[in-house]
Amino acid sequence: MTVLIKNGRIIDPSQGIDGRKDLLIKSRKIEGIYAAGKAPKTDKIIDASGCIVIPGLVDMHTHLREPGFEYKETIYTGTMSAVKGGITTVCCMPNTSPINDSVSITQFILDKAAKEGACTVYPIGAITTGQKSEELTELEALLKAGCIAFSDDGMPVINSLIMRRALEYSKIFNVPIISHCEDMELSKGGVMNEGFVSTILGLKGIPKSAEEVMVARDISLCELTKGRLHIAHVSTKGSVNLIRDAKKRGVNVTAETCPHYFTLTDESLISYDTNLKVNPPIRTEQDVAAIKQGLKDNTIDVIATDHAPHHFDDKDREFDAAAFGISGFETAFALGLGLVDQGILDLTEFIRKFTITPSHILRIDKGSLSAGADADVAIINTETTYTVDSLNFISKGKNSPFHKWKLKGIVEKTIAMGKVYDWR
Repeated sequence: MTVLIKNGRIIDPSQGIDGRKDLLIKSRKIEGIYAAGKAPKTDKIIDASGCIVIPGLVDMHTHLREPGFEYKETIYTGTMSAVKGGITTVCCMPNTSPINDSVSITQFILDKAAKEGACTVYPIGAITTGQKSEELTELEALLKAGCIAFSDDGMPVINSLIMRRALEYSKIFNVPIISHCEDMELSKGGVMNEGFVSTILGLKGIPKSAEEVMVARDISLCELTKGRLHIAHVSTKGSVNLIRDAKKRGVNVTAETCPHYFTLTDESLISYDTNLKVNPPIRTEQDVAAIKQGLKDNTIDVIATDHAPHHFDDKDREFDAAAFGISGFETAFALGLGLVDQGILDLTEFIRKFTITPSHILRIDKGSLSAGADADVAIINTETTYTVDSLNFISKGKNSPFHKWKLKGIVEKTIAMGKVYDWR
């Protein structure tokens, strides 16, 4: 079957395209982009009037929870939630149960995604066995099995020598090591950003240095090894400055941040809403400003969700005992669009950070509408305003601090590997 998307504004940063054109899809692949009215006749026509037509979003930092935590999320519900948010490629972190530190778990995820997934799933393998920071996993075997990067996300690699070896291998295999930067002794027992607000609330804080000292260590090791380092979920001004300086020195480091880190400040936690509890924590207004500047000057390369769904019971408890994490798939684009409205990024740059840039970092053939590419497309009305209802998320995780927020920008249709999902 062929599908023609017409009357939309096609924006594809990978090709430098931004204009009123038609997009033709044939047999799960992009056939081509045509001047309006010049495409061949097709079986099905989608009218994208009033919408932008962009490559399906690529989320390089997600938690699908399966295997082991299916009561929080499954590969089916997670990928359906992603597609609802215009995300057609998800890269899932290894902190499942069992941890994805073996070929068998990697193969399980890929098989499950092939059978039940609504979009493309790429596994990220653990750096260390059991995420214990004691010994490296069989990195080459995991790569051959289908992993596209390595991370102990959820835990840092505490052992600096192990991290050095991982970065040395990253140079050999040309894959990124994705670092969860956290000094566990400094963050121990903390539940929010350490500062004035945590003092007022009587909650134990996590200092910014808990992130920054590990960012500095890993940048130093990357500079030593000439490996490939990617810093996950950047949340502080100090981290942004360290990464910016490293890039100026030519260190091969990239970085990501998440919508909650450029949208919220720790003052929002005065509500004691456990849906605001994330790791690293939501920081101060000064940090938010630095994150935005880092996005603007490309110190921060990528926007990712760090989608971390939880069961209601994991969040419906006292703040100290509640789980860390936000269910992020279904609000990410609209929150990111806020950066465009604020003049931080133009629309093309925002889309670039959520499509072709993560694809280049991970060396995957996604994030583009070029001829022959997978038919992954999002059709989005950027002017429509709606009220977030997290209880209606497709994700099992309803844990969103943006419940009842009014946001602008709604995904009307998503095409994932040629299959059309209509959300209107």
